[in-house]
Amino acid sequence: MKSIVCEQPNHFKLVDVERPTVKEGEALVRIRRIGICGTDYHAYRGNQPFFSYPRTLGHELSGEIESIGTNPAGLKEGDIVSVIPYMECGECIACRNGKTNCCTDMKVLGVHIEGGMSEWISVPYNHLVKTNGLTLDQSAIIEPLSIGAHAIRRSELKEEEYVLVIGAGPIGLGVMAFAKHEGAKVIAMDVNDERLAFCREWARVDYTVNALDNPLESLKEITNGEMPTVVFDATGNVNSMNSSFNYPAHGGKLIYVGLTKGNVTFDDPDFHKKELTLMGSRNATREDFEYVVNAVKTGTVDIDSYITHRASFDDMINQFEEWLTPEAKVIKAVVEV
Repeated sequence: MKSIVCEQPNHFKLVDVERPTVKEGEALVRIRRIGICGTDYHAYRGNQPFFSYPRTLGHELSGEIESIGTNPAGLKEGDIVSVIPYMECGECIACRNGKTNCCTDMKVLGVHIEGGMSEWISVPYNHLVKTNGLTLDQSAIIEPLSIGAHAIRRSELKEEEYVLVIGAGPIGLGVMAFAKHEGAKVIAMDVNDERLAFCREWARVDYTVNALDNPLESLKEITNGEMPTVVFDATGNVNSMNSSFNYPAHGGKLIYVGLTKGNVTFDDPDFHKKELTLMGSRNATREDFEYVVNAVKTGTVDIDSYITHRASFDDMINQFEEWLTPEAKVIKAVVEV
């Protein structure tokens, strides 16, 4: 089968490899769509933590089950599925407590182990979510949206709370959409006015703030001087993550959804004065995937306009560099296999 390997930073190669062998408890999935994530861009550029080369990327995956044995989930050949790409150990303290998304020995497809940028992949059947009734495009986008849904669930936000989401990339957009779905008053912050316009249109946010234009004053004006009670940073930018401590209200929460390789620092007296809650939000669980599948089925989120760029499997290598440029205005790129 054909597979695309990132051999080293800034270099992809199309290779022929053996089709995977299916072990007991696994299914053979014919990959049909691959979403391109910030993780993939960072890995390509050599900026992704927990990463080694060469590596087959790809963890936003949808496809069709080609073969599967008897299983308690009732999955069968021909089912359309979304892949949960977080391979947990099932035995550590996090797994025993139901937090498989932050397993102590986590192996994420396309990051720690070989991913799905191939024609076929072998996947444990308990990492497949049946998405019959959704399109292949929609099924591939369940994973990045589930990360946003998980962050919202972690935050325990309440209706009518002022919620600030920093970063209008694909993950931040998902956070915004589900914050709105839960009844929050959502403020989008980014440095790009076109992205902010997309937040208003796609995620139906209530307010937008340009991070380069006196954001503190803008947030005070929006919240009557009190500041947002829940702040999500989905940028993965260390400067933004350091600055984000300035934005939560006293008694508020700050949730990091984005990941950076650098150290994050903050002023401890201010942190204690506000009695802030600082949280990390990593990956997602099956519960989050199922929540998003239902949200897509009911029209809560619009996948069609979320996907802005696409390429065939054979042409992806030629287009990938262009997707990295700001001029391309990529929200979400998808590869058709």
